[in-house]
Amino acid sequence: MHAQSGNINAENTSNRRSLSNSRYAIRISLIAALGGFLFGFETAVISGAEKIIQQLWSLSSFWQGFTVAASLIGTVIGSLIAGVPAQKFGRKKVLMVIAIMYLLSAIGCALTSTWLLFISFRVIGGLAVGASSVVGPMYISEVSPAHLRGRLAGSFQLMIVTGIFVAYLTNFLFAGMGDEGWRWMLGIMVIPAALFAILLQFIPESPRWLVLNNRDHEAKMVFERIGEDNALDLIRIEHESSKKGTKESLFNGKFNKPILYAVILAMFNQLSGINAILYYAPRIFEMAGFGKADAYLQPVYIGAANLFFTLLAMTVIDKFGRKKLLLIGCTGMIVFLGLTANAFSSSDGVHSGVLIYIIGFIAFFAFSQGAVIWVFISEIFPNSVRSQGGSLGSFTHWIMAAIISWTFPVIVESSPNGGFYSFVFYSVMMVISFIFIWRVMPETKGRSLEQIQKELGIK
Repeated sequence: MHAQSGNINAENTSNRRSLSNSRYAIRISLIAALGGFLFGFETAVISGAEKIIQQLWSLSSFWQGFTVAASLIGTVIGSLIAGVPAQKFGRKKVLMVIAIMYLLSAIGCALTSTWLLFISFRVIGGLAVGASSVVGPMYISEVSPAHLRGRLAGSFQLMIVTGIFVAYLTNFLFAGMGDEGWRWMLGIMVIPAALFAILLQFIPESPRWLVLNNRDHEAKMVFERIGEDNALDLIRIEHESSKKGTKESLFNGKFNKPILYAVILAMFNQLSGINAILYYAPRIFEMAGFGKADAYLQPVYIGAANLFFTLLAMTVIDKFGRKKLLLIGCTGMIVFLGLTANAFSSSDGVHSGVLIYIIGFIAFFAFSQGAVIWVFISEIFPNSVRSQGGSLGSFTHWIMAAIISWTFPVIVESSPNGGFYSFVFYSVMMVISFIFIWRVMPETKGRSLEQIQKELGIK
């Protein structure tokens, strides 16, 4: 009887410890994911200000496209270079620098009165976004137990769409403040940026980065806190097998498969047209015949749908897997992008269906590409080159985003059928994406990071 009671007590103690470990992993992951909130806010907030800014500085469609894409120029650079300091100095320190850049961008964009300075601060914000897209998911994947990793790495995307929703909401609220409303739209980001900088003080360094830098004792303590007591041995085996640690090159021929998957998935993510919609949502609804007030309100519905369906994806990503979500998403996006293109092909003044079609597209994007991309890229590269692989995937994503966002106003202003041409192109790209995912992409759900490398043939 006493033995049975002792077993029950031991089991209860183990369960409590496991719950405590999971809560700790969730807490530090969510703090790191706040960089994703700022990423999303910075991405979407310009949609409310872009037409006012075009009038303020009398910009042509080309230079207007450049002004919107300026942030993406910074993002491309940030995503390309973030992996190096993250590997050398650690994930936590780079996240701190990112928080400071978000603060500088918000303050500068809100206060400046000259176009060149505005561009400069937009580039700084873009650097922060690009670096966030590499280091945030990387950190989260490295502190997440295998059974929670899909949901926790996906929390970065959840924070992105929350930031997008809040940006659309504050844009709508500040739209009635006249010519200076755009400054409030951009400046309000100071609050979450400051909160991010403060909370980062309370997270540990990535245990896998600590192992790569021969700080095994510190890494072991972090692993014990997150409930992966055996992971240190697995990581040390991987570290010993490479014998090169942080000096290993991504392009040495061993990692061709994960490079292919990361680059092509990142390309298709943007070839869906997602950033054209996020950056130019009010303009798109004005093209569809909505009045100015409604054109600012409709993106709030888009942001809410984005948030809801990302939440839904987070609940099933570790059950359904990455590949199945992507295939479901491609199917829906093909349909709704095609319907949007068809709406813009008609000569009617108001296309009331456009709101429903774009919300449908956003729902399927959020449920698939949006939820999966950062999880998948953070999983498929081995520990010794994860920062380089994350940078490559993010760089590809953002260079495509810059191209799409820069060219969209040029295309829609150069032809009466510009909206039709744009959305037909995006729909065709999703057909090709479906074929690639179905025939080529691997599944990674339920596997440890080390198991994934083994299945990809990386030794």
